[in-house]
Amino acid sequence: MEVSELKAYILPGKRAHLIGIGGVSMSPLAEVLHSMGVAVSGSDMSDGPVIAHLRSLGIPVAIGHRAESVEGADFIVRTAAVHDENPEIAEARARGIPVFERAQAWGYIMRGYKNALCIAGTHGKTTTTSMCTQILLAAGRDPTVMIGGTLPLLSSGYHVGKGDTIVLESCEYYNSFLSFSPTVAVVLNIEADHLDFFKDLEDVKASFRRFAGLVPEETGCVLLCGDDKNTVDALSGLGRKTVTFGLGEQNEFHPANIAVIDGKTEFDALRGDQLLAHITLQIPGLHNVSNALAATAAMTQLGVSADAVREGLAAFTGAKRRFEFKGTLSGARVYDDYAHHPGELKALLDAAGTLGYKRILLAFQPHTYTRTKALFDDFVEQLRRPDRVFLAEIYAAREKNTIGISSRDLAERIPGAVFCPTFTNIEENLRAAAQPGDLILTVGAGDIYRVGESIVE
Repeated sequence: MEVSELKAYILPGKRAHLIGIGGVSMSPLAEVLHSMGVAVSGSDMSDGPVIAHLRSLGIPVAIGHRAESVEGADFIVRTAAVHDENPEIAEARARGIPVFERAQAWGYIMRGYKNALCIAGTHGKTTTTSMCTQILLAAGRDPTVMIGGTLPLLSSGYHVGKGDTIVLESCEYYNSFLSFSPTVAVVLNIEADHLDFFKDLEDVKASFRRFAGLVPEETGCVLLCGDDKNTVDALSGLGRKTVTFGLGEQNEFHPANIAVIDGKTEFDALRGDQLLAHITLQIPGLHNVSNALAATAAMTQLGVSADAVREGLAAFTGAKRRFEFKGTLSGARVYDDYAHHPGELKALLDAAGTLGYKRILLAFQPHTYTRTKALFDDFVEQLRRPDRVFLAEIYAAREKNTIGISSRDLAERIPGAVFCPTFTNIEENLRAAAQPGDLILTVGAGDIYRVGESIVE
């Protein structure tokens, strides 16, 4: 089904059934559809606080997937994780009920907002989307927001607002973001990733170019990182208004006078030669200076004041699982981070290296077999940097290990690295190694965060 066909279904009185309704972008979708007068029902494999919240709004949710759940639905919305063999999808097909993807529904809903800000990139999407959200809330704009992580200010990953602005973290996987309708598109960076779907880097770049080309020719704007060669290559000659941001002075939005003071990063945000605001960030790293400049550029495009930018960024303490402080172990400080790509590992370790710790101890869980194999040498290069490395087995996520690869293969290429078959092994190693003045990082997109939660005192 095409996005445009949703026009006949997203209407008061129609009934939508959402499969996987408890998901990070499905639960806010349910709320938005509900607020538009659509009768919403849903199903999910597990119960929990999100499901309880949806039920409190009058949205019925079934636990488990059963064919009878789709009865009475005018249309179905599913997550990418729900495949055609799902009994509810099979029943919907048999009954002739149209099935739409989650991204298509968001793309259609976006068209009802004056401002639709879509933030894309291989890395930094969650942090930058969270920064923009914090600024818009500081400005009193009450946006509708969908973030791929938890923002402490919201205690969730979404907010259904009453303002004229919608902000969505926009993922390239399965070309999901090509269903969106941005008025302002941000591209933070482009690297080879999701190579279980994309053929190669050029295929990734082509997808991002199509995404940026979705903004309206006359009124839209594309904000891109002018420091990132792949992004500049992919988006050159786009035929759209483009604005650059980044650390280099060649960018329209760039920093001056960067300093780390008491663990906080301060800098002047400039537009050309004009000082916009003196920014204080509570999160470390030059990559976050670039993310903050992306947010500043986006907010300027949306007419948000420099005062709100400064206030929102100063209050931003980071998204959950983005250099998140967990506690201490034997005088060492323990942080958790979602980094699962070599580029993200580099940014994390670059930032950690500026903080003055005696040693960095890294517990890393690779994410998916295809990513580990495709980027093996790049992972080795970054994992050789910490003082001690403890490797968990690869987190399978959606995959099966048809490649025959293991974290043991990484350990064999990294001097001093220890392969740990279980989290208990990692915890034992960290407890034995930790000393005052150390920085312990638990890193990866799987469940490695459990290690940090287990070891803190």
